[in-house]
Amino acid sequence: MIVRPVRSSDLAALIDLARSTGTGLTTLPANEERLAHRVGWAEKTFRGEAGRGDADYLFVLEDDDGRVVGISAIAGAVGMREPWYNFRVGLTVSASQELNIYREIPTLFLANDLTGNSELCSLFLHADYRSGLNGRMLSKARMLFIAEFPELFGNKIIAEMRGVSDDAGRSPFWESLGRHFFKMEFSQADYLTGVGNKAFIAELMPKFPLYTCFLSEGARSVIGQVHPDTEPALAMLKGEGFSYQGYVDIFDAGPAIECETGKIRAVRDSEALVLAVGTPGDDATPFIIHNRKREDCRITAAPARLAAGTLVVDPQTAKRLQLNAGDQVRAVALSAARESK
Repeated sequence: MIVRPVRSSDLAALIDLARSTGTGLTTLPANEERLAHRVGWAEKTFRGEAGRGDADYLFVLEDDDGRVVGISAIAGAVGMREPWYNFRVGLTVSASQELNIYREIPTLFLANDLTGNSELCSLFLHADYRSGLNGRMLSKARMLFIAEFPELFGNKIIAEMRGVSDDAGRSPFWESLGRHFFKMEFSQADYLTGVGNKAFIAELMPKFPLYTCFLSEGARSVIGQVHPDTEPALAMLKGEGFSYQGYVDIFDAGPAIECETGKIRAVRDSEALVLAVGTPGDDATPFIIHNRKREDCRITAAPARLAAGTLVVDPQTAKRLQLNAGDQVRAVALSAARESK
């Protein structure tokens, strides 16, 4: 398996993946025109022809037979060309000594506070490949790319996590709040943001603070919570140093988590090493390995061994990276010590 930049020849495979994602992945809508534009723009990005506010580093996961089975991406900077909205969860305190009443009421403020940060986004893996190292490699490959090219990204990286919805795609938060202002299904609003139509958010969403006590109990209970299918991804990112700082999605209230770029474990602990080709041995541990290229980037995960400034891998791993012994790589252990296996 290899992670590499997307190519125009991948478009048909991306359409198939987009149709299988269901509700929740707004940055990969099943819209051929929109996806073709995104792929073309990603190719320009990897060639260095896009500014940070427009940069879209879209990667695909490809198996050894050349089949595209997953995607992940990094946005260079969110909100620089179109509005980027979140709710900031706050607190309002009301008190009366005379009546002996003290109330703390959570509130939601429409905010653009996360504008300008880089974002991990568009993570999706075909159901048949959700095993072994594939999911972690697809996600963490982006962090190793950031480590190699830190000048391309912001000082903070964010990731918006999918919020709670039922098997039919209904979000309790949307039903209690968004529906009253947008008069459309959650899936339709989700799709419109995915195809870049975000102006309606500013036009229709109330600007004043919203008191969560007016929401249903079901809506209040999911603020800052992730969909059960997203819990492994959340645990993995927390293991890399990401944390929830009180920002949630305005549609499903899923958490936006964040970390200073230099403090991400895979960025901080990665090393530039010389590639050695041989037998890693029984004591080898899984590493994620990058060939240190940008437009011709190739990243894989494989058992490897550190030895005197070199990284020893087997011949198949070197072939996947399209490298030879003596070439430079950037590598880091695949899993954080505190990350659940």
